[in-house]
Amino acid sequence: MSTLHVAPNKKHDVIVIGAGTGGAAVAARLARARPDLDIAIVDPSPFHYYQPAWTLVGGGQYAIGRTRRATSQVVPAGVAYLEDSVTAFLPETNAVLLGSGEQLNYDFLVVAAGIQLNWKAIEGLPETLGKNGVSSNYRYDLAPYTWECVQGMQGGVAIFTQPAGAIKCAGAPQKALYLAADALKKRKVKVDLRFHTAAPALFGVPFYSQALDKVIALYGAQANLGSNLVSVDGPAKTAVFESVVNGSKVRETVSFDFLHVVPPQSAPDFIQNSSLADATGWLDVDKLTLQHVRYTNIFGIGDCTSTPNSKTAAAIKSQAPVVAGNLLLALKGREAAAHYDGYAACPLTTSAGKVLLAEFCYGGTVSPTLGLDPRVPRRFYWWLKKSFFPAFYWHILIRGRNWASLHKKRDFPEQLPEIRA
Repeated sequence: MSTLHVAPNKKHDVIVIGAGTGGAAVAARLARARPDLDIAIVDPSPFHYYQPAWTLVGGGQYAIGRTRRATSQVVPAGVAYLEDSVTAFLPETNAVLLGSGEQLNYDFLVVAAGIQLNWKAIEGLPETLGKNGVSSNYRYDLAPYTWECVQGMQGGVAIFTQPAGAIKCAGAPQKALYLAADALKKRKVKVDLRFHTAAPALFGVPFYSQALDKVIALYGAQANLGSNLVSVDGPAKTAVFESVVNGSKVRETVSFDFLHVVPPQSAPDFIQNSSLADATGWLDVDKLTLQHVRYTNIFGIGDCTSTPNSKTAAAIKSQAPVVAGNLLLALKGREAAAHYDGYAACPLTTSAGKVLLAEFCYGGTVSPTLGLDPRVPRRFYWWLKKSFFPAFYWHILIRGRNWASLHKKRDFPEQLPEIRA
């Protein structure tokens, strides 16, 4: 892969905002289909991360260094790369403003800006992250500290949190709990395990949530639903949670020995503050075509969009062909024809050795790739999570190569199968 330098104020056929999973995948597909296209990627980060493995890192099952590569290494050959940020969209004149003060013009724009982690939304959290037993697998530098804390526990209280609203990989907060619980169980260390989620259930799809109720119970962990973390005092090792009781907000201060935090998340500020956003701040795209609802030469992919699906890398696997395909049609003056069905997948690591692979489409339609009951944690899925998926990510997905989608709606008995974590 090579990196080209771009002159200021240059116009491109296609500009891709973000060199993460979605941006890299779409740029690669476009470059592969139309080598003649002038494509540029804009991203401020010198590194590209395989974030799905950070939970494994926090569970002592993966090396953190294997999750990071230079961004220049994932930019497709022949695609220009600007290590810069976007500060504003000018869709009326087909331009974007960069942090460097330069302006770039485009014929088509793909917004793949990812999701924003709002650490400061929790009072006291930024000051204590990475110390005082407070960690998060949602950051490259903190995931190893999660494992360090779990290894050091000899008892006490371990709390795992999940905020309100959309987050990337909604199953990740539980994965952190299960891997920690499994490690502590193997060491025969008794810890008071608690899961505080602002959501009304463990998972957004009831079919899987019922199975996860059993998994969390197998570890003897306490599930606190509708409980939102609002502040942390690291030195005092206390956390304040807010819940609604009889219509009134109630706050409770809880002591901890270890606290794993997932921060509130949103679309990046430069999207929220633009004319491209919907009423809730997300990039306003058609949920089927992934084309912007007001600007037909703009497409969106991944976590920053308004699509009502789970924000996972698996979702991008299904979105990338749709975005690239519809943009290629638009280049020919044709209307969008490819549709995204809302597919997402969440490999929930219920232990170091088993995974419950939740796959679903829009509306929570259960759509597994295999005919096996997906509510059962399986060792085969652990191999997929730890070995196959990373290889698929680096060599297939972000390289823009085709891979057939085999998921489909399947029916299973209402009665839960036997579940062992």
